[in-house]
Order: sequence, then C-alpha cells, then structure tokens
Amino acid sequence: MKFSKPHTLKEIASIIKCDYVGEETFPVLGMNEIHVVEPGDIVFVDHPKYYDKALQSAATIILINKEVECPKGKALLISDDPFRDFNKLTQHFKPFQASDIAISKTAKVGKNTVIQPNCFIGNNVIIGDNCVIHSNVSIYDDAVIGDNVTIHSGTVLGANAFYYKKRPTGFDRLLSGGRVIIQDNVDIGASCTIDKGVTGDTTIGEGSKLDNLIQIGHDTVIGKKCLIASQVGIAGCVVIEDEVTIWGQVGITSGITIGSKAVISAQSGVSKSLEGNNSYFGTPADDFRSKYKEIASIKKIPEILEQLKNKS
Repeated sequence: MKFSKPHTLKEIASIIKCDYVGEETFPVLGMNEIHVVEPGDIVFVDHPKYYDKALQSAATIILINKEVECPKGKALLISDDPFRDFNKLTQHFKPFQASDIAISKTAKVGKNTVIQPNCFIGNNVIIGDNCVIHSNVSIYDDAVIGDNVTIHSGTVLGANAFYYKKRPTGFDRLLSGGRVIIQDNVDIGASCTIDKGVTGDTTIGEGSKLDNLIQIGHDTVIGKKCLIASQVGIAGCVVIEDEVTIWGQVGITSGITIGSKAVISAQSGVSKSLEGNNSYFGTPADDFRSKYKEIASIKKIPEILEQLKNKS
C-alpha cells in the first residue's frame, strides 16, 4: 500500500508514538507485507526468528519490537507491539469508510456494463466496459474490475484477510488495506469469495475462469487463462502461474507457487510448491503417475498379507 504522499520517519513515529532509529527526514512511501515490500515501505516484525528476513528485505523501514543494529540505508521504528502499530497505520492511512447507498458515488462504471439489482458496489471501485455483475454481488472498496468480466450471484470481492495474532485474550485481526484486482475477460462463478490483500493486491489474471464456490485468500496472484473448478480453497500469498488447471475440491496451502500449465486433479491437497508442465494428484499432491502407482500398490497389500499368512 503506497501513501498518497511521502512522509518522514518522524511523522510516522508520531502517529504510532514510538521511538525511531535513523534520520528524522528519512522518506516513508508506504507499508507492505514482507513478500511484496519495496524500497520506501514499512514492514513489521515481532519475532526474533524473522528479524534477519525483515532487516534484509527490500523494505527500508522496519517496525520492530527490539532495537537492533540498523542496516545501512534503512531506518527502524521501535515498538513494544509491531502488530498493533501496523494496524494503527492501516487505520490512519486506509480507514474504513461506511456507505449508505448500493452503488457508491465514487465508483466508476464503464460503458455497456450491466449491474443487476441488489448488488453492492463500494467506494472507489472501478468496473470496466461490457461487464455483467449479477444480483447479490458485493464488491468492496477499491476493487478494480477490467473489461468483459462476468461475476455471478452471491460472489464477494474484497472481504478481510484471514490473518490473526493469538493473544491471551483471544485473536487480534490484522487489518486489511489492500485491494482485489480482476483483469480483463475473467468469468467468476456464483458464491465465490476473493479476499483483499492485507496491504497489496489479490489478483485474478486476464482470461481466467472460476467456477462456483471458490475461496481465494489474501494477496494471492492467479495468472492468465487459468481454469479453477468448484470448491477449490486457495490460501493467502499463493502464486499460481499462467494456464494452470485446478479441478474440484483442491486445497492449497499458503505461500507456495504453482508453475505454469500444471494440472491438479480433484480432491488433491497441495502442501508445497509444484513445478509447471506436469500433472498432480493426491494428498500431499505429487506426480500423477507416481501417485496412482502408490494407490495400486496399496491395493495389493491384503493379497500380499494373505500370501505371507499361507506361507507361515
């Protein structure tokens, strides 16, 4: 998430009332999660296990819960609770804006686009030309929809990321200030849910087609011309490259990459990154042919046991 204008380190520190290490005029341009940070961004870290990853990332401002040696060319914000203060910054720069009308006055809708009754279109939403948005679709603030997009009834674009920190009193939610971006020529089926990014964008690439009842987590990026069948669940921060096919009831864990033109068979569980140009099946998902050989071998176990019993 980029700020509307540059800020200084001192200004950011004053918002969250924390100490800092670095020049008070050090430029701060935005805030992001570690997988999408760029120079000028704030990233937060609150566990020693991840200190080095945050300090050596592309981010140039690190919101951290311990004063450590600051890498050259970077700055620190020292907080007793970086998670809480990252949320404070999201609230400051991207506060929730209530709406009292079905289609926000700040939304932009393109030529020949049809929005059926009972839809909700939030603040600053952009919808391109020649789209059809069927009834009971909710498109939350700041979403960007390309041209020639069809979205079927009951779909929700832009719900919060499923991202929590466990506290003694319960779970604290990491606030979501990102967007959903749907590129041109995408079809989205009924009752799909596509969560907004925490600070970045959840993106569905040009020409991809989604069936009904699909969940896509925060900051996930789906490439061009992908096919995703019903009841697929994709966690946050996943990268699915171009022309991937995912059949029904596949579950995909967070933070992995599926290579281009991969095919994942129904009811598979994907727990690690998979190379492209290959077919996969099973839980954990593995090479299609190898997995079926394993299943064939398992079926022979009773026969083998019976043979062993007879020999004894």
